[in-house]
Amino acid sequence: MYSEVKRFLSVVAAGLLVSPAYGASCLEVTITGVQGGPPVFAGQAGSGTLVRYGTEENNCSDLLLQFDTGRGTTQQLSKLGIPAGKVSAVFLTHMHSDHVEGLADLAQLRWHFNSAGPKLPVVCAENTKSPAGHEMSCTAFTSHIGDALINSGEIAQRLAENPKRLAGGPADLLDTVTFPKSIAASEVWSSGEVSVSAVFSRHVAGHASYRVDTPAGSVVIGGDAGNDKPAPPRDSSTSAQVEALAQGADVIVHSTIHPVMGPDGTTGFPPPIYFRQSTATDLGAMARRSEAKHLMLTHLIPPLGAPRQGPYKLPKPLTEEDYSGAAKAGGFEGNVVVGKDLATLRLVAK
Repeated sequence: MYSEVKRFLSVVAAGLLVSPAYGASCLEVTITGVQGGPPVFAGQAGSGTLVRYGTEENNCSDLLLQFDTGRGTTQQLSKLGIPAGKVSAVFLTHMHSDHVEGLADLAQLRWHFNSAGPKLPVVCAENTKSPAGHEMSCTAFTSHIGDALINSGEIAQRLAENPKRLAGGPADLLDTVTFPKSIAASEVWSSGEVSVSAVFSRHVAGHASYRVDTPAGSVVIGGDAGNDKPAPPRDSSTSAQVEALAQGADVIVHSTIHPVMGPDGTTGFPPPIYFRQSTATDLGAMARRSEAKHLMLTHLIPPLGAPRQGPYKLPKPLTEEDYSGAAKAGGFEGNVVVGKDLATLRLVAK
C-alpha cells in the first residue's frame, strides 16, 4: 500500500496544498502546536497534531482526528476553517498540561454550540499508577473537564439561557474511551477504512503513542516518547515501542529535544528531563531504520529562534538547519520538516 502513495508536501504557516489528483483519497498531517513543554514563546500554540482523511474533492475532510490538545488548539483549528463541532475524535498521549489544557476549551465550545451531539470520542490510556505512587488518570481529567465553569456559575447561567444544552456541562459531551497497557500495537479506534493503533511508551506513567493507517498512507504520532532506560548507557534516546509502531510508516511526527540541551552543554537543563525526551539525531536514526519517508519534528526544545528554554539560557538561538542537520546526522535521508505552527504535509493515493 505504502509504495502506491504519491507524496505532496506543503510546509506552510497556513493553507493547504492542492494536487492534480482530484477525487483521490488523501491523508493530511498538520502540526497545530509546536511549543515544547509548559513555557510560552512567541505565541506558539501548545502540543497538537491534526490528522485529516478524505478525498481531494472534499479537502481530506471525511475524518478530522486531533492528537493532543495543547493551549490554543481551537484557535489553530479555526485558522484551518475547522469549528470544534467538526472534530471527529481526540487522542491524548499523556496527562501533561501542555498536551491537554486545550481540551477544556474544545469541550466547552462543543457543549455551547453542539449539545445535541454527537459526543466527542476522547481516546487515551487507562488509569496508570506511577512509580512514585500517584495515578495518571485521563478519565478523571475528562469527567471533571468543566468543573471550574460549573463552580463559577457559568454553566448554570448558560443553561438558564438555553435549557437544551446538556445539564452536566462539557463533560457530558465527551465519550472517553480507554485502552489497556500494552507494548505491542493494538487497534484502539476505527472508522471505515481508517484505523488507529496505540502502544504504551515511556515518558510518564500512561504515555501512549499512536499510528493512523489509511488507504492514502500512514502516520505515527510519537508524543513525548523516550527510551525505557531513563538515562545512559543506552543505545538511543528513542523508544523501541515507537520504532516498532513506525515500521513502514510514511510519516513520523515526534517531540524533539536538541542535543544542545544535554548535560554536556552549558544550559543547565535538568538531565532527568533531557533524558526522557528523544533527541533530533536519534529520531533521524529511528526514522531511517523505520524506512519512513517524512520526519516531522515538533514540541521543539528549545523553540526556533529562542534565546532560552524557559529559564535555561542557550549558547545561541537555534535555526531550522540546526534541527534538520541533527536529524540528518542520524542517517535519515528522507524529508525533514522542522515544525512550525500549522506546518502541513499531504499524502495522496494514486
